[in-house]
Amino acid sequence: MPDKSPALEPFVIGATRRSSTLALRDRLFIDEAAAPDFYRRLTESGVTQAIMLSTCDRVEVQGMAEAPDAATDAVRVVLAARAGEEQAELAAQLETLTGDEAVRRIFAVAASLESQVIGESQVLGQVKEGHRLADRHGMVGPALESLMQAAYAAAKRVRSETEIAERSVTLASGAVQIARDLHGDLSGSTGLILGLGDMGDLIGGQLRLAGLAGTILTGPSRRTEAEARRMGCNFVPFEDIEDALADADIVVTAAGTGRFLITVEAMEQALRRRKRRPVLILDGGVPADVEPAVHDLDGAFVYTLDDLEQVAREGRANREAAAAEAWKIVEAETDGWRRSRAERDAVPTLVSLRNRFEAMRDEILAADPNADAAEATRRLVNRLLHRPSEALRELAAESGDEAEKQAVARMVARLFGLPDVGDGNEDDKER
Repeated sequence: MPDKSPALEPFVIGATRRSSTLALRDRLFIDEAAAPDFYRRLTESGVTQAIMLSTCDRVEVQGMAEAPDAATDAVRVVLAARAGEEQAELAAQLETLTGDEAVRRIFAVAASLESQVIGESQVLGQVKEGHRLADRHGMVGPALESLMQAAYAAAKRVRSETEIAERSVTLASGAVQIARDLHGDLSGSTGLILGLGDMGDLIGGQLRLAGLAGTILTGPSRRTEAEARRMGCNFVPFEDIEDALADADIVVTAAGTGRFLITVEAMEQALRRRKRRPVLILDGGVPADVEPAVHDLDGAFVYTLDDLEQVAREGRANREAAAAEAWKIVEAETDGWRRSRAERDAVPTLVSLRNRFEAMRDEILAADPNADAAEATRRLVNRLLHRPSEALRELAAESGDEAEKQAVARMVARLFGLPDVGDGNEDDKER
């Protein structure tokens, strides 16, 4: 028997960085601990296939439902209760999409085209984690699973066919890119952080996440040793900085004391001890921590905050250019998903039609088992055409709209590969 279950349609509703305030998204934010209650409320309201994404950019529900408009209304009620807002007030800060627009949004989010930083790889991980969490709570049925797999396929195409993630777009990620360009795999490199400024913490943290083998912290502040313990770094007293420089493949400064903490003499001595093995120096101090003449030393590669910002600007420009190509892929994948779904929806009808034709053939053969092939096929053709012929005559008699008649004629011609029936005069031409 063909599948008689109702078709489910996609929907998306949520607060994004474009539509809502950060304060609202903070109130709506749903962590893993709050997920069971949130999904229970959705289920009680009739929404049974849905994924919740909760990030700094969005708190959004993506799902499939027999009646998507009713589903978004139900989600709005649950979100309003969580935010402590009246539904009418909340609605002004929510984006609601259904149909192809919802599919496009779901694909674009997975491909990191809807993020504040376009192309960031962590976004796809957030989507997959939201998918896993929803699945654990029984909220991912076959229809939604199929849609999410299509979203992952779209994201994969964007990653492999465009340069959207090729260039760094933040100061910290730019620092990692430069470090890898100079040293390659960072698992064999040692880093030195000089000073307790935020930039040193930020860049140092990104380098450690990128696989830096070890990190040394030093600086003129008395708090440095305590901060080293907090950060999980090795501590070296500031008076021993020359030893630390000799050991460091990457140096990040962030003191900004107004005096040069890395002098030409100190760096020249460190380079001699390193046998001129290259050192990357990221000067994040404001004012600068590195004496300008260090830039001229062979083996010392110095980047200032302005240099890092230039790398980031170039990366952002590159991603913006790649985003146009990425959107074309998302549009194509959205169209492909719709066509694929339409083809799947046609399968039950095709199965029913084949079964009907087979039953007619069996009836004819049973009625006259001794009929030769010509007679059996003549009877089968007559039987097959009987009901369609009646239906076409009925449609022609019932409809006075010539355009509708032409549309039916063209559909029949397309279904059975007939010549274009044009204006209906083909029979006259045959005569």
